[in-house]
Amino acid sequence: MPTSPKSKVASKKREHRKAEFRSKLKVTPPILSSKKFYGHGIPEISLEQLTGKLIVLEGADGSGRSTQIRGLVDWLEGNGHATVQVGIKRSTLVSEELERAQEGNILSQTTMSLFYATDFADQLENIIIPSLKAGFIVIADRYIYTLMARDLVRGMNRQWVKNLYSMALIPDAVYYLNVSPQQLIQRNLAKTQSLDFWESGMDLGMTRDMFDSFVQYQHKMQQEFLRMQKAYKFKVIDGDRSLDAIYEELKTSINHVLAGNRE
Repeated sequence: MPTSPKSKVASKKREHRKAEFRSKLKVTPPILSSKKFYGHGIPEISLEQLTGKLIVLEGADGSGRSTQIRGLVDWLEGNGHATVQVGIKRSTLVSEELERAQEGNILSQTTMSLFYATDFADQLENIIIPSLKAGFIVIADRYIYTLMARDLVRGMNRQWVKNLYSMALIPDAVYYLNVSPQQLIQRNLAKTQSLDFWESGMDLGMTRDMFDSFVQYQHKMQQEFLRMQKAYKFKVIDGDRSLDAIYEELKTSINHVLAGNRE
């Protein structure tokens, strides 16, 4: 089937965008930095062998995470660095079962927490750690912080949640794209013409109005992230700005991280 003129234009725009990603700021060659787990970690893992970098982007749906990750991957790979991407519900072990459990809304909060923790642990052991050992730059489209925040706003015990994710590797950098709930509503409606049941916190029964529930829930999530930022020391990015402004800030900061520093 011949390519339409519209498709050719879109393709040229993508290639031009990739060229911009590669040319505007060169990537600093990664310098080895020590790795640590938050707690007990995974047994028999030699942290000295994890020569890659783990970079995390956090933020609600509509915060621009996916767009920024695509740009960062193009920029890094365009400068000769191998990358691997991970994220929530991407485990080949439990992702499909987790989707079905959410659709039925039949699990207790504790069981759902353990389900998500299993999804994370599987990726940590089978993707993140092997990739870091191979020297890759691992980019996580959300990490344990979203999972922890979701549990905490649903009333789970803070110490229990902290212990559950003590197996996690401490990232080299974590960026939280902080976007106002009102802005998130506009972006989600523009993208999908709807709001997600879980991202709106409808399971909490705060209100029957999905819009009001979304604002209340995202405000709770935002407060929890800002509370965690003090404990986990990640960087808060003003996500209400333009995509280009955020992208340039991320690139500059990641270059700093690749030079052996932590953000």
